[in-house]
Amino acid sequence: MTIKPTNVEQFLESGCGRCELGNTPQCKVNSWRDELSELRSIIQRSGLTEEIKWHCPCYTFEGKNILMLSALKSAATVSFFRGALINDPENLLEKPGKNSEHARYLKVTSRDSVKSVSDSLKSFIEQAIKISQSGQKIPTKVVSRDDYPVELLALFEHDSDYRAAFGALTPGRQRGYLLHFNGAKRSKTRESRILKCRDKVLSGKGWNER
Repeated sequence: MTIKPTNVEQFLESGCGRCELGNTPQCKVNSWRDELSELRSIIQRSGLTEEIKWHCPCYTFEGKNILMLSALKSAATVSFFRGALINDPENLLEKPGKNSEHARYLKVTSRDSVKSVSDSLKSFIEQAIKISQSGQKIPTKVVSRDDYPVELLALFEHDSDYRAAFGALTPGRQRGYLLHFNGAKRSKTRESRILKCRDKVLSGKGWNER
């Protein structure tokens, strides 16, 4: 039985608790415990508030999310919620995925690499706090009609409620659904995804919202 952490010490000791590998040598957190601890030490000196959110260490400023500490199979990471706005002259920050618009993460693969990026990390944190205070937002990519799969457009022709509800969603929510729909290679699978999401769209929620 896995145990979800309630504090960072438990996270570092047993992992995030989201899979059966928690508290085992195979846990990703276990592989990068030293690096995560050193990154945490740097972050703790930045004035951020340490919490646990989504089963991982999350650091906030005045109640707003700034960054998270986590582990991949290949590295320990510091993920910035609005990393796309951070000035990064050395290109140390990476996109978590090709469609990521906001988040960026810093990867380290050894204790020496933590030391080598420590000054940059401090700068990133300072910038992230200022960005949060300023309220600066990242422009959402405009959704084009070309992004709509033909299966969705066909459904809109005879389901005006779905069409109206989808049109009323924020651009970010629309984009999330379109990425989900278009991620299926087969037309039948796209149709299935579109139909399964109908109730959620009509309720005004995004694809990854409950």
